[in-house]
Amino acid sequence: MKLRLSKENRVNWPLTALTAVLSLTVLVPLYFAFVSSLKDNASIGGLELPSIWNWSNYAQAWDLVNYPRAVWNTLIITVAATVLTLLTNTFVAYAVARNMDRPFFKFMYYFFVAAMFVPFTVIMLPLAHEMGWLGLDNQVGLILLYIVLGLGTNLFIGIGFIRSIPVSLEEAARIDGASTWRVFWTIIFPLMGPINATIAVMTVLWVWNDFMLPLIILTDQSAATLQLSQYVFSSQFTTNYPVAFASYLMAMAPVLVVYILAQRWVVSGVMRGAVK
Repeated sequence: MKLRLSKENRVNWPLTALTAVLSLTVLVPLYFAFVSSLKDNASIGGLELPSIWNWSNYAQAWDLVNYPRAVWNTLIITVAATVLTLLTNTFVAYAVARNMDRPFFKFMYYFFVAAMFVPFTVIMLPLAHEMGWLGLDNQVGLILLYIVLGLGTNLFIGIGFIRSIPVSLEEAARIDGASTWRVFWTIIFPLMGPINATIAVMTVLWVWNDFMLPLIILTDQSAATLQLSQYVFSSQFTTNYPVAFASYLMAMAPVLVVYILAQRWVVSGVMRGAVK
């Protein structure tokens, strides 16, 4: 007697095949970058494995980019932006979610969500001029921009989750004399664990991989981030493609590991915020 699979357990082969084909758009360039990073300029250009594996390209890229300093600068900005984003954006989401019946908070919600659809190129030059005028063309200003520019997305995925939390929990705490701050930090914030994890991972991926904001904001070359330091291969070292590919892979490796380990929190958090 043959066992019939339920609809939930059946494999959608057309969708699986489509996913496999589409994954090649990522896997093939990644493979090309890896094999190219181990070649020399004379043999670069194909998908075949190198005849001689030049691991020295990674050592050369390490020195050209000043990898330790660039990683340190990027790590400082990424950690600070992620922590401050969690501490501020989640509280703003809580304030808006609990006051959506008031015109001001409803306007603020739609204002920040609408800002998600404004192309960054429209505000890029005015933003750079404003930050320079305020004396914030440094790491502090860059961190503040990441906090503010990420507010729309974080509100969108956070408010839906917060509104699913029973208000009775807060009312019981207020009866016991808890203030709004204490209600948020002792009740709401711990319950936002899945959403906080999603916001944290998305912020880390964005800040670590970002090139445009550091390019237009940072004026001190010693404060250059890892992605900005890759710009050296678009100028005087433009012909040394193997070393450039090695540097790109070294810059991508840390955040790729973070995403692989935390991708389930990203998926679950976004689904909970959207559905609820």
